[in-house]
Amino acid sequence: MSKEAFVYFMASPTNSTLYIGVTNNLLRRVVEHKSRNTPGFTAKYHCTKLVYFEATDHMITAIAREKQLKNWKRDWKNELIEKTNPVWRDLGPEIGVTDALVREIADSTPPCVIAGLIYPGIIAGSTRNLSGAPVHRIAGQARNDVEGEA
Repeated sequence: MSKEAFVYFMASPTNSTLYIGVTNNLLRRVVEHKSRNTPGFTAKYHCTKLVYFEATDHMITAIAREKQLKNWKRDWKNELIEKTNPVWRDLGPEIGVTDALVREIADSTPPCVIAGLIYPGIIAGSTRNLSGAPVHRIAGQARNDVEGEA
């Protein structure tokens, strides 16, 4: 069975701030954080380094693990990260994140807000984003065309 859900930690450049999240597509979500195209905690506190992740078979398992980790003391989280990543390097390149990909997303259509939810233009299963611009696929997920491309 393939892994379909991920729990991950994003850190600020000085490792002073941690964000714990869950996603069904780690590459897409890390690129979104790194692009800082969506306002929120990771953009505000510059949490752009992927320092830890776990893959699970089911989203429900990942969500339960995320809740568990969020209740841990900071020292415990640091120890968990340092077991597999002792120098807190950015793991993004190891999962396929490139600077070019981050720039593409950062330069794409600004986020749309509908009913209080933020849609950064990456809408799975769609061939057009909310503004009507064409969307193409990256790693199995929809992505906006860069302005000027057809």
